[in-house]
Amino acid sequence: MSFSLPADPPTARSLTGVVPQLLTSLSGREGWFAPARSAILVLVDGLGRGNLATRAGHARFLTSHMAKKDAARTVFPATTATALTSLLTGVDAGVHGIVGYRARVPGTDTAPNQLKGWETDGLDPYTWQRAEPLLEREAALGRPCFVVSKGIYATSGFTRAIQRGATFVAGATPEERLDVAAALATEHAGALVYVYLPELDTIGHARGWESDEWIAGLERLDAALRRLDEQAAAGTGILVTADHGMVDVPAHRHVLLRHGDALVDDVDLVAGEPRLLQLYTRAGAADDVAARWRESEDARSWVLTRDEAIAAGLYGETVDAEVRPRIGDVLIAARGAVAYYDDRLADKKPQRMIGQHGSLTDQERIVPLIRLGAFAR
Repeated sequence: MSFSLPADPPTARSLTGVVPQLLTSLSGREGWFAPARSAILVLVDGLGRGNLATRAGHARFLTSHMAKKDAARTVFPATTATALTSLLTGVDAGVHGIVGYRARVPGTDTAPNQLKGWETDGLDPYTWQRAEPLLEREAALGRPCFVVSKGIYATSGFTRAIQRGATFVAGATPEERLDVAAALATEHAGALVYVYLPELDTIGHARGWESDEWIAGLERLDAALRRLDEQAAAGTGILVTADHGMVDVPAHRHVLLRHGDALVDDVDLVAGEPRLLQLYTRAGAADDVAARWRESEDARSWVLTRDEAIAAGLYGETVDAEVRPRIGDVLIAARGAVAYYDDRLADKKPQRMIGQHGSLTDQERIVPLIRLGAFAR
């Protein structure tokens, strides 16, 4: 079956290639970025390029440095666990194996949260995530590598899975983290400093990216990044990007899957996330499940079987045999302003979330790639 999936902007870079290109810069060679003495990579969780452009008046510093070509294409699914793993390993999900927000452990009836399942479901950070972290490789070669993030993440399984090898430095606020990053980049020639800023994403999920609270968070971020650009030492390259964008989905746009619903017939496990469901079906039932979903949801979602998604290259050019069964048998990628919830679950708290992401729309998948410091010159 053929699909009309969204085309990426012709100038958009791949988020997966960002860190390898930063390392090219630090080696003194030209690539995506100019050569730099040290590099700061700022990851703003949840800041899509469309979100930023729509609120340009509240982020005058950032948008004044964002040309039309300054865009990156994040991964599929457009979700934090998959995107950060691709960013910090330099490979696609078909190789590293973090294929979504919640994904099935083959041979089991469990689909752990890929951000927190290391602690709650026993995922092994050294084997479940299958690729070598670039920070670990570079640190072993003698490069100063730092992760500057919230202290609660210092010893998490996800940190070990994708950021091991780097020196972790905690900072309570975005401003503190960016100040620390500037100091580290100044003190250590050749350093790669990764800064994680999750605050805007947290606001977006709880209040929506169109809320006053999100706008206030964006204004604070813009001021903090302006300060970073002003205080960074000469020769320090700064890159600002994101893992995904965000779509607001009000409660009346939720599609609730309930007992007796034909859409969950022959489905053993509903995983993924509300904008990108991963359905694990009974043996041999994937085509029938996909057909029912297409009949019901084709006008507002892309419906693909696992084989179709892999053939379309959504998980990269290569999907390793060990990774393949982690992907849902049927994938439901929302294109309209809808979100799908398994209402059979007792926990209704996730249904209070407003800001959403995970699917293939430009709003979710295209992120900024803003050059500051030595990279802007």
